[in-house]
Amino acid sequence: MTTIKKLDNKVINQIAAGEVVERPASVVKELVENSIDAGATQITIELQEGGKQLIKVIDNGRGISKDQMPLVFERHATSKISNLDDLESTLSLGFRGEALASISSIAKTTFASRPADSNAGYSIDHDGVAESVAMPQGTQVTVAEIFYNTPARAKFLKTDATEYKKCLQMLESYALAHPEVGFTLNHNDKQVFDYSPADKEERVRQVLGRDFSEGLLKIFYGSSELSIEGFIGKPELAKNRAYNQHLLINGRPIKAHYFTHAVK
Repeated sequence: MTTIKKLDNKVINQIAAGEVVERPASVVKELVENSIDAGATQITIELQEGGKQLIKVIDNGRGISKDQMPLVFERHATSKISNLDDLESTLSLGFRGEALASISSIAKTTFASRPADSNAGYSIDHDGVAESVAMPQGTQVTVAEIFYNTPARAKFLKTDATEYKKCLQMLESYALAHPEVGFTLNHNDKQVFDYSPADKEERVRQVLGRDFSEGLLKIFYGSSELSIEGFIGKPELAKNRAYNQHLLINGRPIKAHYFTHAVK
């Protein structure tokens, strides 16, 4: 006889984590999106060993109040949608409320936050232990030892250098997508970049370099249905690989073969 039973929440979250978290860059992506959605104007990312040992994302966004803290690791707990109709109009980068629940199920995770109207911040870890902490306005998420409790998945991670490169490429794309936000990246206690808030042209120079950016032409198309803007390289900048090709839709970096082929 076949027996059907309901999975416990821990197993459910670890299964869901497979859809959200593939590698350290996936964690960084989800946390950075949360920071941008929270209205942050400065985001600092700290990595150790390509993000495999430690990922910390610090922002100066709106923060979360103490009474909301118990919900941060709950699945489908979100401030971004309330009903099905909201899915048709939401422009936030995330909305499912899956990220922190999934991340905390496969890594040692601590969430700390302080809203502007609070004199203190509060921290909660993946075991639900909360405490008061001194911190500036915003949110700090620390993710340590990714896949520590799922060693089979940890074996699929690449070298520190490869995982770091994935994080770097993803962060460069988000920096280009949101030039109004300052981004700082530190890896193994060394600063990699520090991009101050800027206009679009200056952010391109910050990320791609002044020499490269001087060979770009600005493009724009607008209609009642959509607008397209950006920068395209002169023929002398052509490369065999699309490393410096960044496609952004509504502030979200995307990788899609059809778009890449169309641009080519």
